[in-house]
Amino acid sequence: MGNVSESYNLPSNPSVESENVQEEMRSDKKRKQRVVSNCWDHFTKLNVGSVAKAKCNHCGTVLSCGSGTSHLNRHTRQIHGFNQPTIEEVFENKQHLVKTESGELGIQKFDPLVARQKLTTVVVKHELPLRFVEYESFREFVDYCNPLVKHMSRNTLKSEIFKIYNVEKGKAMNLLEVNNSRVAITTDMWTACNQKKGYMVVTGHFIDNSWHLQSRILRFIYVQAPHTADCISQILVKCLMDWNLDRKLSTVTLDNCSTNDAMVARLKGLLSTESMILSGNFFHMRCAAHILNLIVKDGLSVIESGITRVRDSVSYWSSSPKRVEKFEVACRQIQIDVKKLGLDCPTRWNSTFAMLELAVKYKSVFSRLQTLEPQYKCLPSSEEWELAKQMLDYLRPFSKLTEMFSGTTYPTANLFFPLVCKMRIALKGWQTSDVPAVKNMADNMIGKFLKYWDEISGVLVMAVILDPRYKMVLINYYYPKIYVVGLENQLKRVRELCNEMMNYYEAKSATTRYGVVGESSTALVVPSDQSHIDFDNIDYMGDFDAYATQNSQPISSKSDLDMYLEDPLVKRTPDFDVLQWWKMNKGKYPILAEMAKDLLAIPVTTVASESAFSTGGRTLSPHRSRLHPDTLEAIMCSQHWLWATSSRGGVPEEEIFTGEELKDEDEDGPQILD
Repeated sequence: MGNVSESYNLPSNPSVESENVQEEMRSDKKRKQRVVSNCWDHFTKLNVGSVAKAKCNHCGTVLSCGSGTSHLNRHTRQIHGFNQPTIEEVFENKQHLVKTESGELGIQKFDPLVARQKLTTVVVKHELPLRFVEYESFREFVDYCNPLVKHMSRNTLKSEIFKIYNVEKGKAMNLLEVNNSRVAITTDMWTACNQKKGYMVVTGHFIDNSWHLQSRILRFIYVQAPHTADCISQILVKCLMDWNLDRKLSTVTLDNCSTNDAMVARLKGLLSTESMILSGNFFHMRCAAHILNLIVKDGLSVIESGITRVRDSVSYWSSSPKRVEKFEVACRQIQIDVKKLGLDCPTRWNSTFAMLELAVKYKSVFSRLQTLEPQYKCLPSSEEWELAKQMLDYLRPFSKLTEMFSGTTYPTANLFFPLVCKMRIALKGWQTSDVPAVKNMADNMIGKFLKYWDEISGVLVMAVILDPRYKMVLINYYYPKIYVVGLENQLKRVRELCNEMMNYYEAKSATTRYGVVGESSTALVVPSDQSHIDFDNIDYMGDFDAYATQNSQPISSKSDLDMYLEDPLVKRTPDFDVLQWWKMNKGKYPILAEMAKDLLAIPVTTVASESAFSTGGRTLSPHRSRLHPDTLEAIMCSQHWLWATSSRGGVPEEEIFTGEELKDEDEDGPQILD
């Protein structure tokens, strides 16, 4: 027998052979386990000429396939929803799942800056405390959702708030800059009870180029004491200058007080009256809600003793839990629904009205409690109860009136005039009442009404004339019922005012109703060198065309106002939108449309500014009383701007955060607002 190793062709070194065999086995295994992209489950390879292509099995799209498969995977993922990465892959690649507009899941690169901005927006819009981002439970929630998120501190959050403030302020300023209508201002003062500091809010109201009523808080500024007319006027002028609104003002709506009257006089001296409507005749608009409050308060003064006893009764039976319980037991015994008693604010007549309206329902309960509680000695008499009930019937329309013209999302100037006319006619009827108290109330209210009517009637008259449902017809209907003496003089004043306004807007308008012939009209131009005249190219009729253009246009002495008033009234419907009507008819009455855009934006109350103080009161809660004024302004303004530009289009019923906030929230000083 020969050599065994030679007969079986074995290597002379068995260990080397064993290593080679194992290496070949590993290579074969790798070749067998070669990773193939999942995209080939959805594509078929093609050869188009000498170029390799891939055809989608679902939609037939042909793509190249010689330079990788990323674009193929992207096609199947984005177009057909296949090959979505796993959660592990998402976090590994710093991506996250998002919902598209169609509601399907998509992949998006995680951007920590965007996440930080969105969290800051949540804090600002929903009035959350700055320490919210440091709450342990919130951070645990964030870690569970995305471990890649880097947590913010309250100081970082404050810096982000100022970034949002500056960005949103720029947007608001640009919106006002490109808008071609005037801006009406409302402003008011507020003292924060937790800081004992005075703040002034300035709100701008205007109709944008799409004919939608808009409002923006311009400043929520800390005002150092004393709050004199000079101090307030200087701050307001600086605000208007910063926002470039000093030449675009229409009116300033203010509460009725001597300080505001003095401030208006100073404003006219600091601002150019030439840029104001009719040299500033409409500049000062008194808050109608405040006027109504003064009128009704004068009327209620005739039953002041009865109101005082009702107020004392409500205070007595709501002063302790034991008395509240006794009151509720008495209600159940008489089978009357139990409602919480509430004291009024003596300076707000509508709160007094609400207190009286509820107290009258519990008249029998109060009488029963007098026999059970010897210490209760402020029960109103039967005559006082009856008189209070009569007064409620008379004043109920005034309560609805206040609610109607206190809106901020729709024009109110055109709505206020017919309601005031009804109120005036009602007061005139009350003067003939057989009840002395009612007659005295009417006399007091009419006296206060006449004191302020002339000061605000101009704006209201023009606004109602610009409402196509009313025009001059409403004036001609109500004035004979209101003015027994001097009717013709009052109607003459209205007509003169209309003509003055029309002349003013015609003078400032850059266009006329029928247009103007421009300098581009074709004319016969003859060269000075007569020997080089090109007779083939001369337009012999060019000067005739210019003449015909000038003299063939219709000639009419009627203005926009005349034609508008001659047209029939628009039918009154619940869904009528006066702004959209003017948007559709601005081509027919271009000059009147400019006037309507300015006047219908004027708010008749300062409700928009006062509502900001409600938010400010929650933001400056007892647990957050150390917020710096600059930080407070950034939060207040940013919140208003963010809600104004959101899809919901306005500030909703605010969500109140009730968690306790540490008092050292913002103790590291101010930050300068850009």
